[in-house]
Amino acid sequence: MHTHVIETERLILRPLSLDDAEAEFVWLSDPIVNRYMPYNLYTDVADVVKWLETAINAEKELHFGFVRKEDGLLIGAGSIGPHDHQDGSWEFGYNLRRDAWNQGYATEATKAMINLARREYGVRVFVASHATNNPASGRVMEKCGLHFDHDGKYSRFDGSETFQAKFWKMVVED
Repeated sequence: MHTHVIETERLILRPLSLDDAEAEFVWLSDPIVNRYMPYNLYTDVADVVKWLETAINAEKELHFGFVRKEDGLLIGAGSIGPHDHQDGSWEFGYNLRRDAWNQGYATEATKAMINLARREYGVRVFVASHATNNPASGRVMEKCGLHFDHDGKYSRFDGSETFQAKFWKMVVED
């Protein structure tokens, strides 16, 4: 479990807690929000609690709740952590409630997570991916400094669906 708290212009990124279950359920149970996510739609808050327990106790990944300063609402969550590649890359991801889309929050939060990984952990290579049919997520990656790397595929964790995908990468030069 990490204790990092990051403040941006409009957000506070903080460690997740079990108290976030109801707020997270808002977007984790929304079929439109989760159309291209690797996990299946959540149908019960108890399952969100189980996931939060895993995220809170993660040893490598840093999981954050995205709290909007203006009203204190948890509007999304994201994580960043070591990827499986031998290049030392870290991968990030994010998800926001639908009424927080298209307002720059994902970009703002992702830039903050990348900056933390660079500053505190010396990370120089970042990777991310999105479903080809979800170009808005690709725009977030581009705004955060990543460049298109290659096309590929990813599947839901349970293998129930496979998505065509775009994979992005950024190598930070000193």
